[in-house]
Amino acid sequence: MAASRPLPPGPKRLWSPSILSMGGDPLAYLAGVAADHGDIACIRALGRTVFLVSRPDLIQDVLVTHQSKFKKGPALHRTRFLLGDGLLTSEGAVHRRQRRLAQPAFHRGRLEGYAAVMAAAAGRSAGRWADGAVRDVSAEMSRLTLEIVARTLFGGDIGTDADRVSAALAVMMGGFNHLMRPFATLLLRSPLPAARRLRRARHDLDEVIFRLIRERRASGQDAGDLLSTLIFTEDADRPGERMSDVEVRDQAMTLFLAGHETTANALAWAWCLLARHDGPWARLQAEVAGLGDQPLTMGDLPRLPYAMAVMREVLRLYPPAWAIGRLAVEPHVLGGYDVAPGTIVIASPWVMHRSPGWFGDPLAFRPERWTDAFREGLPRFAYFPFGGGARTCIGESFAWMEMALALATLARAGRPLLESGVMPLPEPRITLRLKGPVMMRISRPEAFATAAPTLAGTAG
Repeated sequence: MAASRPLPPGPKRLWSPSILSMGGDPLAYLAGVAADHGDIACIRALGRTVFLVSRPDLIQDVLVTHQSKFKKGPALHRTRFLLGDGLLTSEGAVHRRQRRLAQPAFHRGRLEGYAAVMAAAAGRSAGRWADGAVRDVSAEMSRLTLEIVARTLFGGDIGTDADRVSAALAVMMGGFNHLMRPFATLLLRSPLPAARRLRRARHDLDEVIFRLIRERRASGQDAGDLLSTLIFTEDADRPGERMSDVEVRDQAMTLFLAGHETTANALAWAWCLLARHDGPWARLQAEVAGLGDQPLTMGDLPRLPYAMAVMREVLRLYPPAWAIGRLAVEPHVLGGYDVAPGTIVIASPWVMHRSPGWFGDPLAFRPERWTDAFREGLPRFAYFPFGGGARTCIGESFAWMEMALALATLARAGRPLLESGVMPLPEPRITLRLKGPVMMRISRPEAFATAAPTLAGTAG
């Protein structure tokens, strides 16, 4: 029998996996491990061996080439308490079937309809950005993305349940943090007040979503929203078979929570960065001026290259999914090291996106770096804000469109400026949030430039 290879280098200090949610600074910790120990490092954790992988080809090996040897990490599986067996938590054949049935919801024809909803919601949000108004940017972007996901998922049917759903979602998002703690399952079944609130929120959302599913099935009508696609799409491999009510509920809950939180965070970070960088703000402002004052559509996206570059740079510096975990279920050799079953492998967009090996001046906010030539020269997993492989975020095209249309629409209303003048700290939870309320004062846009700048010839 061949001798086992030694483990990769790594810190000698024992590491508690609960650092991801309780105390410490996991972002600095992971960045330090990668800087000190190289492309693949071994972290000694309580009861686990953890590999941190920080090279594009090694990340591709785990997420794409040999993805069948891995499954989602244990922390994410705990979210079944809230999400059920949806796209984020399911595995193997179940996941493949669900993705096949959900994919039509994100085809181009559907996206065109969603774009109108996004632009209209952003326009209503812009209407609240009066000159001199002070707003919590995280709360404002959360409100906006909640409206967008509710309308694109359920159409207008959510109606009078909107406040109930919004309150339940806020509790559910807070509940995700409890799921990262040791003995989370036991805690959530306990009589503790936080656990009771979470169970009540899940019940409230289930009640609304199952009612909407029943009503939509009974109507037999395709309302052009995500819910209709989930209900009425037939499995191409099994003609006549569709998702059950429970499957539709699980997908709807996943899209509701994941789509709402991640995009809200990305847009909030965008405004914080634009508040502190006059040059990028002026370029965005000039680009938006060139589009006139009509509501934006999906057809305007090619005319928003700088808005897209801003969001690419935002997701580079503050990726909502800041760490991606996989659990080895088969033996594997990765970068010359043995990966035994039960090993957790972490790939961190936070670490990779700030690597000086791939991004010049990596801590600087430079949207102009995102030329076509620069993007084409990047290895696939030097930049991966939406994951990769079979588990790539199914709503990636939806999210890019939403971020660009919302950013451009809101930029017409005024520039938010940080009241404190200080960039907020990141708070790494399930997603990368802004720490604490971040108050911004809205300032009316200065005079627009007459022509929108382009990205042609800018340095990478």
